[in-house]
Amino acid sequence: MSQNMFCYQCQETAGCTGCTNSGVCGKTPEVAAMQDLLVYVTRGISAVTTHLRSLGTEISAEINHLITVNLFTTITNANFDKEMIVARIRETLDTKENLLKQCPDTSVLPAAALWNGEEHTFAVKAALVGVLSTKDEDIRSLREMITYGLKGLSAYSKHANALLKENAELDAFLQRALAATLDDSLTVSDYVNLTLETGKYGVEGMALLDAANTGAYGHPEMTRVNIGVGKRPGILVSGHDLRDLEMLLIQTQGTGVDVYTHSEMLPAHYYPAFKKYPNFVGNYGNAWWKQKEEFESFNGPILMTTNCIVPPKDSYKDRLYTTGAAGYPGCKHIGGEIGEEKDFSEIIEQAKRCAAPTEIEQGEILGGFAHNQVLALADQIVDAVKTGAIRKFVVMAGCDGRAKSRNYYTDFAKALPHDAVILTAGCAKYKYNKLDLGDINGIPRVLDAGQCNDSYSLAVIALKLKEVFGLDDINDLPIVYNIAWYEQKAVIVLLALLYLGVKNIHLGPTLPAFLSPNVAKVLVENFGIAGIGTVEEDLKLFFE
Repeated sequence: MSQNMFCYQCQETAGCTGCTNSGVCGKTPEVAAMQDLLVYVTRGISAVTTHLRSLGTEISAEINHLITVNLFTTITNANFDKEMIVARIRETLDTKENLLKQCPDTSVLPAAALWNGEEHTFAVKAALVGVLSTKDEDIRSLREMITYGLKGLSAYSKHANALLKENAELDAFLQRALAATLDDSLTVSDYVNLTLETGKYGVEGMALLDAANTGAYGHPEMTRVNIGVGKRPGILVSGHDLRDLEMLLIQTQGTGVDVYTHSEMLPAHYYPAFKKYPNFVGNYGNAWWKQKEEFESFNGPILMTTNCIVPPKDSYKDRLYTTGAAGYPGCKHIGGEIGEEKDFSEIIEQAKRCAAPTEIEQGEILGGFAHNQVLALADQIVDAVKTGAIRKFVVMAGCDGRAKSRNYYTDFAKALPHDAVILTAGCAKYKYNKLDLGDINGIPRVLDAGQCNDSYSLAVIALKLKEVFGLDDINDLPIVYNIAWYEQKAVIVLLALLYLGVKNIHLGPTLPAFLSPNVAKVLVENFGIAGIGTVEEDLKLFFE
């Protein structure tokens, strides 16, 4: 086992136990070590900010953003660039030292708040502060689940911040919870309570981002998205950051360069504000894990605004750009802090010299069923449920991934009874959003709310249906949850659903490796969390 690496934060972790020699994602032990250290120093600065708040000191938005982006940088498949991560560690340590000068008594702070090593000590320190530094497996499991939830929350918070929306209470909680993962006096019960509180703020974080996105770009609406190509050169935009896409669209006007979405950026087409750009052509390709083939055939430059990056092939590495929390060594990074205009001229100029995308499919896919659009159809939906035309809704939100076991979700969608409607959000949709599943009385059988953060819409829809049907318990709705997960944004969505009282959620294709047997038992007994079986077994479970 490498002394520098143990990582089990994503679903594809090696052997469903943990990556120890190198990451399945392509992360090296050296990068993993620096990510561990970045999390450690971010916990440390969070302990300082939390202490200062208790003394009445106001923490600036810049420091809140630093902490948020630090966590975002360590999400699976976001940043593989060791030097970028080291630079963030240095900046965090420098910022923390200035904050410590405002503390009248630093003896009350944990060791992570006081550590300020030189760069030559980083690797040694990282080996001491990783996941396995917490010896008790149940405490470790809960600390990591909270941390991963906070990583997901940081992603949603950062996207809202990019649209100049802030929530100081959310920032304070994120830092307080992160600091709490350093506290050896807390019990399993304390951490279970903090896990549910993390879910509460997960709901608030997704609500903040939903308000930011809809405030800036309008409410998503039912939209047919072109999946073919045009004849002009193009730029392919992947990830989740709508503000980055907006800036690129503005800067490409009149250049002769078209813009396409990829994977989690597909839902941008659903927002009214983006429809005014004539060069916003359509969506190219599928979920993130197919990018090696699809990025090659796209022919033009690719902009990664967030995760998920697959280590690129040499054939297109020189046209892969990153921005925000994303990074990959040897690829051009486009800078720009929150609130700043980014300069995309280099990627636009390269695009002009490239061939048009190679067509890989034709047609359209339908989406745009976020809460506002679905609630506009509420009368039709309620009538379909009352008449029995719709027997059940199946929430199949979440993530896609490389594992062949994920074909279960395609087979499950195909095998669903014809009176079942799929509610989805996230890149899990690519397992079934191009199937011809038809409609029920004009209601499409796949209702795509958008990105993973738009799982918030699914919660809003469920709560509204609970109200319409006059139910006391959300679990009495004709809704079942069969969710695919991959990384930390799925963790915060899960915790948010648990906070809202949703029970009997099925997770697959495997349960998280970071759940110790005892913690898994708590989730099973208190919330009915379960894995998946065969398609036949699960259909019988859900529908008979």
